[in-house]
Amino acid sequence: MAMTISVIIPTLNEERTIMATLARTAALGFDELIVVDGGSLDQTPVLVESYRRRTQSPAQSPVRLMTAPCGRARQMNEGAKASSGEILLFLHADTQLPDNAKMVIDTTLADQRMVGGRFDVRFDHPSKWGSIISRMMSWRSRVSGIATGDQALFVRRHIFEQMGGFADMPLMEDIDFSRRLKRKGATAALTATVTTSFRRWERQGPLRTILLMWALRFLYWIGIRSHTLSRWYELVR
Repeated sequence: MAMTISVIIPTLNEERTIMATLARTAALGFDELIVVDGGSLDQTPVLVESYRRRTQSPAQSPVRLMTAPCGRARQMNEGAKASSGEILLFLHADTQLPDNAKMVIDTTLADQRMVGGRFDVRFDHPSKWGSIISRMMSWRSRVSGIATGDQALFVRRHIFEQMGGFADMPLMEDIDFSRRLKRKGATAALTATVTTSFRRWERQGPLRTILLMWALRFLYWIGIRSHTLSRWYELVR
């Protein structure tokens, strides 16, 4: 029997991307889609509610909208608490899942040794830089076992709860989580590919962004607090 899967989407001022992500994700047949808004000042909550009411009656729609204190880790934790699925899938608002996402997650976690996993990644605007960066991200993740939120992390609910969810930190919550997840059991590096936005890299320039992200991760690994790093990360948001 297929396991139930709840998709949790944290948002903050994502009016440009959220409708496409909702439409795409809802079409894939997941049991629950929970959008957790962190206080958007744009039309994000209005668009989500409008989508929910337009596609089905509010009582029947798999889409739910809730609010939580701003911060991706906090928003994802609140979404997890409100969800009911046996599997939790954390999806960025600018990321599109592959057609077979539900099937590959279910097939992967049919193996009881697997506690969770992530997808390979590519960018929405094909380019030489985008191809290089996405391949590096997928390769690095496969070798290290560490994944980023862009790769659509998924995990068994009971494992997530045992871990205490995401650490309440403003940056690197995905890296911290995947590092702790590895200690719980085997994690899957799926070759199925999500498509995510190249907007951050385009805005600041690919090379500059790569260097800054490498620097941030190095500083995190040597013990610099994520609250300090988050101030520098704003440079590439």
